[in-house]
Amino acid sequence: MPVPRIVVTSGEPAGIGPDACVALAERDWEAEVIIACDPALLERTAAALGAAARIEHYRPAAAPAPSRARTLTLLPLALAHPVRAGTLDVRNAPYVIEMLDRACDGCSSGEFAAMVTAPVQKSTLMEAGFAFMGHTEYLAARTRAALPVMMLQSATLRVALVTTHLALAEVPRAITAQRLRATLRIVHADLRRRFRVPAPRIAVLGLNPHAGESGHLGREEIEVIEPVLAQLRGEGLDVRGPVPADTAFTPQFLASGVDVVVAMYHDQGLPAVKLQGFGHTVNVTLGLPIVRTSVDHGTALSLARTGKADTGSLQAAVSLAIELSGASHGGP
Repeated sequence: MPVPRIVVTSGEPAGIGPDACVALAERDWEAEVIIACDPALLERTAAALGAAARIEHYRPAAAPAPSRARTLTLLPLALAHPVRAGTLDVRNAPYVIEMLDRACDGCSSGEFAAMVTAPVQKSTLMEAGFAFMGHTEYLAARTRAALPVMMLQSATLRVALVTTHLALAEVPRAITAQRLRATLRIVHADLRRRFRVPAPRIAVLGLNPHAGESGHLGREEIEVIEPVLAQLRGEGLDVRGPVPADTAFTPQFLASGVDVVVAMYHDQGLPAVKLQGFGHTVNVTLGLPIVRTSVDHGTALSLARTGKADTGSLQAAVSLAIELSGASHGGP
């Protein structure tokens, strides 16, 4: 099987993304791992962390070779203004967007087998005038994907979302039959295609407490969720629910055989998976024509260049990207 070429975007330059990228040189990888970053920033970060890493420039024409410990392969991009660790600068927002565009377009063209994203500061990008609600939505628009689905995976649990970065007040009207049906079909298809789960078992949460309590605590389950599940069962999908969210993450329920839990909104599902494995959980975007994984945390500005940041999530994201890129290219 050919060696995959994985591109890692270093994220918000004032945050811990560059730190986590430098930490990738602590081990060997069974892929060529390319870091998209400003050269001076990567060098200063390595020096601040006392990392003895040799920085080599990416050579697109060369055949991909596995990355080895103490080596970082750099895809150079230029910052607009010098970075002070922990201090946001809206003038560097175009650099962050350029980084995402370069990585995404490289995946779309086949130059890269997958992209891994370190955290960005959404507020800074929005203040700079970019329509940026998050990586998930931005990459979906860039790749013209109809519906992106955010899924987080820990060592023992997967949780996908019907809605992502919405105010809680906007969630109920966003849970439409069309969106729920499309989300569940994407989850089913990508678990089969990318994760090689032959017959995904999908637990679907209710929106309301006690999954609506037979309509006494809300009617979304009766009017939207249950009819969609019935239709998809008729198509052969193993969709279970609606399951009350307060029991879906108990060991007893998960032990009954569940490959993924689909939550209706961000804070209904993600606290459970992050409680199980925060710092080593991976964010995966389903429904894209490319492979994209990411970390489970934010920019952690106060930890940048201190050596105190936990970089395990980026390492896990790179590992999963390598695994998924093999599946997407028909590997064993």
